[in-house]
Amino acid sequence: MTESSDQGPDHLVAGRREHHRELLESGGYPDRYQRSHTAGELHEEFADLEPGAETEARVSVAGRVMLHRSFGKLEFATVQDGWGAIQLFVDRATLGDELADSFAKVDLGDWVGASGTIMTTRKGELSVRIDDFVILQKSLRPLPDKWHGLADIELRSRRRYLDLMVNEEARRIAEARIAVVGELRRQFESRGFVEVETPMLLSQATGANARPFVTEHHALDMEMSLRIATELHLKRLVVGGMEKVFEIGRIFRNEGIDSTHNPEFTMLEAYQALADYNDMMDLIEQVFTEVTRVVLGEPRFSYQGKEVDLTAPFRRATMVDLVSEKLGRAVGLDTPTPELAALALGVGVEADEGWSPALIISEVYEEAVEPGIWDPVFVTHQPIEVSPLARRNRDEPRLADRFELVIAGSEYANAFSELNDADDQRARFDAQAAARAAGDEEAHPVDEDYLLALEYGLPPTGGLGIGVDRLVMLLTDQAHIREVILFPTLRPEA
Repeated sequence: MTESSDQGPDHLVAGRREHHRELLESGGYPDRYQRSHTAGELHEEFADLEPGAETEARVSVAGRVMLHRSFGKLEFATVQDGWGAIQLFVDRATLGDELADSFAKVDLGDWVGASGTIMTTRKGELSVRIDDFVILQKSLRPLPDKWHGLADIELRSRRRYLDLMVNEEARRIAEARIAVVGELRRQFESRGFVEVETPMLLSQATGANARPFVTEHHALDMEMSLRIATELHLKRLVVGGMEKVFEIGRIFRNEGIDSTHNPEFTMLEAYQALADYNDMMDLIEQVFTEVTRVVLGEPRFSYQGKEVDLTAPFRRATMVDLVSEKLGRAVGLDTPTPELAALALGVGVEADEGWSPALIISEVYEEAVEPGIWDPVFVTHQPIEVSPLARRNRDEPRLADRFELVIAGSEYANAFSELNDADDQRARFDAQAAARAAGDEEAHPVDEDYLLALEYGLPPTGGLGIGVDRLVMLLTDQAHIREVILFPTLRPEA
């Protein structure tokens, strides 16, 4: 190796750059490399090879050098590709002095291609006894220390490429996310849903109560917003006759960053004609259970040191009942406001002047009830005041036919029977517009085109939204959303 522990980083970079210059002067790097096997394929194909075995099976491998050790005339290097790691066995007698001297200059982080025969060491380590190799690209900077890894979470999030290089856990999370998204897609497609794409850049951000990111389209001379939801465009498609649609896509909300929120995140939204919120509960229950089985092998697993059980069926309880349990007595939308406010204060929730009983109940739920829910619960029948796009409940029109799925203190899905009465929807949009005019930047604007679509007839429809990032957090045992987003939003470096 060209590096030693007593050399500073500037010296190491200088040495690497000198080797890089030598390689360029001697012909440069190859444009491509033909690999015969990945590391994963070799371990699968030669899994039964006995310790100390030699074969005549010729292979070519390529990857980044993550470990390099020298023992006189023998050298060992571990190369890592996208499917695992394989050891290179470098015997000067086999490789020849010239190539062996060249291999001795290989640094950690360099990309190399090597060919030779499959063997195992006396300790049983599957290896390639190489008789040829080439440096595919020099790493001009030293990798983070192997034994300490890349520990700083800010640096890991900002330099995700380094995190993936040296931290096996980072690669595990990335692979698990791919598996979760793929299985979510398969689950919906297997039930007859079709995947669609809707606009990210809108003249008006609709479909949720959230503050959008605003930009300007110069050619059209108009203000535009990044989408805060896909809901209203997907429901337009149902109006058009596409009865079962879903989209997995990026959502953008101009909000703060914390352990469960990133301004740019991924949602799955799905809509099914002729269905209601009960059908959506059944659907989410099935999908969550199956995704967990596929990704983890079983529906029971540990999250932050405590067991979570996603075995169906999940508990179903109304928001009002859960708040009543917390307050120690039955309450409802008809409970006098002063009385309800006093009860709320008893559990640490201070109601603002002018709040209705519905808003107090909703706030008590969010602040004092939801954080204590662990195993999955479908929390149903939220107040209409906080559900501007949901259908009214027949028995209690002040409540919505809606639910949220809560697991381990966080919301993982939101769904409802869609409001398809154009006049009712307009009235609710108008109420939201009044709140917006009074200073609520997250209130929903009036979407005239969507109201027009409703007038052509939206059939009874069930809709749902699943927070993909949070689901990945749950299934990979991560407490912060930045761990499951490859490139989370961060403050600029000072």
